[in-house]
Amino acid sequence: KRLSKGEKANRKRMATVASVYEIAPFMRTPEQILSELDHIRDATEKRRPKPSNKRVWASVERSSEDITREAFAEVLKCDPEKKKKLVCLVDGDPRQIDRIENESKTRQIPVTIICDIIHVIEYLWKASRVLNEETSKEAEEWVNHRLSEILKGKCSDVAGGIRRSATLRGVPESKREPIDKCADYLTNKSQYMKYDEYLKHGYPIATGVIEGACRYLIKDRLDITGARWSVAGAEAILKLRSLRASGDFDD
Repeated sequence: KRLSKGEKANRKRMATVASVYEIAPFMRTPEQILSELDHIRDATEKRRPKPSNKRVWASVERSSEDITREAFAEVLKCDPEKKKKLVCLVDGDPRQIDRIENESKTRQIPVTIICDIIHVIEYLWKASRVLNEETSKEAEEWVNHRLSEILKGKCSDVAGGIRRSATLRGVPESKREPIDKCADYLTNKSQYMKYDEYLKHGYPIATGVIEGACRYLIKDRLDITGARWSVAGAEAILKLRSLRASGDFDD
């Protein structure tokens, strides 16, 4: 129908995507993580374990609170006696973290919340571009050094160092925003960035499973050129794709 004043055509609606799976611990060092990010293969490295009993689902109709509750219900279905260690990877959204912590308390399931390392790297790169030439070797080395320290559990030290570096270099206030955002992110989320401990326990520290689900559950179908969806139609397609991706379609 005709749009009201200020109303945008082709509006988008956010989908919430969740995945619950089991995976064996995989112990690594900060150096191995850096090598992986540089696509350097270590011939002596053990084969990475693969997720099992994986279920994925998505919704554009239901709230993220509902999806969080469903995720915990799925966890209890897989581990009713609560014997397994529960790890939850997030992108750092404080509301998302609050929902997970509330659900954890309600269901009395201890959970280790981990901020996705890829989001951390994105913040570092944005800060680096203020202090270094964007495509320079120095910019890459700057990011690698600070990422190495973060993987060793030194988030707060890195945050303080980034601020000092900007001050000593005389970065003007008008250009400091990426620096301060990065430092604030590292400081505010430091309790979810104990990567040195996570790596020793063999926990995953990146959200590759959910990023993949966002692509093959949603983008590959709902984001095709020229597509327009009603909420009900999109929800129905997502349910079918989720059932198929989780191996539940026949049942």
